[in-house]
Amino acid sequence: MDILSQIALVFTAGLGNASIRRLLEVYPDEDIFALPKSELNAAFGTHRAIAENILNKSAFARAEEELRFCESNHIRPLFFTDPGYPSRLNSPETDDCPVLLYCLGSADLNPERSISIVGTRRATSIGRDNTDLLVRELKSYGPHIISGLAYGIDSAAHTAAIEYNLPTVAVLGHGLDRIYPASNRPLAKRILESGGALITEYPSGTAINPRYFPARNRIIAAMSEATVVVEASEKGGALITAAIANSYHREVFALPGRLGDTYSKGTNNLIATNRALLVRGARDIAFQLGWPIEGEQLAFGKPDTEEPLQPNEQRIIDQLKNHDHLSLDELASLTGFSLPKTASILFNLEMANRIHTLPNHTYCLVGR
Repeated sequence: MDILSQIALVFTAGLGNASIRRLLEVYPDEDIFALPKSELNAAFGTHRAIAENILNKSAFARAEEELRFCESNHIRPLFFTDPGYPSRLNSPETDDCPVLLYCLGSADLNPERSISIVGTRRATSIGRDNTDLLVRELKSYGPHIISGLAYGIDSAAHTAAIEYNLPTVAVLGHGLDRIYPASNRPLAKRILESGGALITEYPSGTAINPRYFPARNRIIAAMSEATVVVEASEKGGALITAAIANSYHREVFALPGRLGDTYSKGTNNLIATNRALLVRGARDIAFQLGWPIEGEQLAFGKPDTEEPLQPNEQRIIDQLKNHDHLSLDELASLTGFSLPKTASILFNLEMANRIHTLPNHTYCLVGR
């Protein structure tokens, strides 16, 4: 099928992303709109209305309009069979991802390395500074930085990527005929001028709708090897992105914050419930993803690793000296502490850069 037919397929009433993927699995080399009625009726069974919508080609008028908009604005429509379409969205676990993306900009959507960075729209100065520091550390590994062009952490991630010459891709929850929030138009322009891209699943004319923004988070999660949550309250879009990333079997990282801080509650809870790995810098991400470790790690908050240990902390350290690694349950059993108390002590030790979380959610001493 040509690109016009592919766009028309997406506009066809009754067809969703998963059903289009399945349809193309059955008819990989055929023009769906050229299939005989009997074939389509057999394919859709009791859903004859969908077959009829394909046969009457009612979606072509809207598709032609959208293709003209793309051509006049230098936008690339990318169907999921196109080599330029993000291949990470074509994995078996991401079949809910859109089969058609609209891309403005020159960024490669299939980079070797990519990291999503998300967080609250109400970012604190610490959150913005930590985002900048993390992206600065990531520079030596060369990943693309993916985010959602929202206020707060998203904007900080895009801005830092531009500052440190990393390609950045903004995933939008609306069509490319507008930018939301409008105050981020200059940032969107900088993304394009720096070799990045703006992408969306939504065609031109799509009105701003709050429900589209959680939906676009699945693209942010799917396009990356890992998602990093910098700041988040107990509820919000960043936690939705983290949950989706987990469901896609992607790594999720979170930056810890002070207990009690509103925008640390979400990240600390992700860590405490083993839904995210604690991250202190780019080396932690590189280690978990199997990237070659380069450079020195700049620990967030610059903790004082020479500060004397508390007696309860020393008991944890003593156990880890005698074992290569131990789980939370094992440490609680060996020390006699309750699970919540053990988790709290482990959190403090990680913040002090004394211990490290391994991929299987066990703990070891730093340097071992």
